[in-house]
Amino acid sequence: MASSLTKDSATPGIPGSEKTFFGHPRGLATLFMTEMWERFSYYGMRALLPLYLVAPGGLHLSAATATAIYSVYLSLVYLLALPGGWFADRVLGPRRTVAVAGAVIMLGHLTLALPYAGTFYAGLGLVAIGSGLLKANISTMVGHLYDGPDDPRRDGGFTVFYIGINVGAFVAPLTIGTVGESVNWHLGFALAAVGMALGLAQFLLGSRHLSPQSDVVPTPMSPAEKVSTLRKSALWAAVAVVFYAVVGVSGHYTLNWVMVPITVAGLVIPVVVLGRIRRDRTLDSAERSKMSAYIWFFVAAAVFWMIYDQGGSTLSIFADSSAKNSVLGWGFPVSWYQSVNPVLIMALAPVFAALWLALARRGKEPSTATKFAFGLILVGLSFFLFLAPLAIAGGGHKAAALWLVAIYFVQTVGELMLSPVGLSVTTKMAPAKYASQMMGVWFLAVTAGDATTGLLSIAGVDLNKTGVVALEAVLAVAAGAAVWMYRRRVKALMGDVN
Repeated sequence: MASSLTKDSATPGIPGSEKTFFGHPRGLATLFMTEMWERFSYYGMRALLPLYLVAPGGLHLSAATATAIYSVYLSLVYLLALPGGWFADRVLGPRRTVAVAGAVIMLGHLTLALPYAGTFYAGLGLVAIGSGLLKANISTMVGHLYDGPDDPRRDGGFTVFYIGINVGAFVAPLTIGTVGESVNWHLGFALAAVGMALGLAQFLLGSRHLSPQSDVVPTPMSPAEKVSTLRKSALWAAVAVVFYAVVGVSGHYTLNWVMVPITVAGLVIPVVVLGRIRRDRTLDSAERSKMSAYIWFFVAAAVFWMIYDQGGSTLSIFADSSAKNSVLGWGFPVSWYQSVNPVLIMALAPVFAALWLALARRGKEPSTATKFAFGLILVGLSFFLFLAPLAIAGGGHKAAALWLVAIYFVQTVGELMLSPVGLSVTTKMAPAKYASQMMGVWFLAVTAGDATTGLLSIAGVDLNKTGVVALEAVLAVAAGAAVWMYRRRVKALMGDVN
């Protein structure tokens, strides 16, 4: 990246500002490359995961079980973002937490590369823990590079950072996916570990360019709190070990003994967290009103992610068994479908940004509730579109690859209507007391959506059945219509936030 670093006048308080990265603090290059390689490892492994779970040369599980494991894994990644933020705030600070996270993720991928079923699940757990630690903190460090929220470069910096995410997500299935599917599954997982190793090395070598604020532990624990937390953690860990040892020795253990508690937690914890914030008596009436409005967006987002994240499980498993996976006679690995979304994001995100800006200048930009409504309706329409290839496959034929590309296209447009808007409205509506926690609360919407998918799969629901797909599509469109119908009420609850 050296060619993109240019001389600039020094800016007090910003480390490494004598050189810039596309006009931004030099530390952004470090975080850009770290996140790009971490996303490379994450999305590469994620593209392989459901295919490995159902493959005869993999774990050879049923489609329902594979979808359940995939959904529980995603749910856990986003659920752990909340304690990941707490760990940085109270124990290590963002910079050291991200370094630890990178090492844990790399170890997780190396564990996945071992050809044993037992170590495979341990590897998934390690990657989920590391991803939760990293996800909650690396974006925070991007913010630290700038001179407060009013720095005019701040939004552009996050845009450059977001490009890094999508570059990694685009390249990963094309490389890791190809190696995993065409050469060896475990070699593919090992390649994901190499990607994370490169990201960790980049972070450690370039961390001198980060803000000193990234080393600060905002609210460090007292010695008494550390002792109490360690004691409680050890107690709960001991309870879990004893419980699962008894279940295993008695011969009753199945994978559901692990998956069901995680999926239930993925549904219960978001409800408890939102309820606790909403009932906080120290919030003023305006803040409580905004939280009431936020619940609408949270539920809508949970429904959206429940369907959207099946692009990596339900759709991928369908493509593996029932699609042609070729264009003009040129065949490609199933995992390559996972590169469609990031390349569309990179192509369409500037278009949407320009569109919202142009409409805002004319005073016609849609409200947040309206954008959410259309995002939900679009993700519902994507599953109505999914009914066509399902019908083709039901007739004994292979569905064309372009059907799946069209589904991913509609979902990506829906994502651009909802996801960036959700991130923005979360920061705007967060009560001052919970400003640093609300981003973790937003991630819990993903947790709730994926946990719902996981519970359905654990219950034996085949998500590739026409009736189930149609029901999910109707649910999303109905939810979008409800947000649209009540948009004025939601806008009134939002107060001064658009």
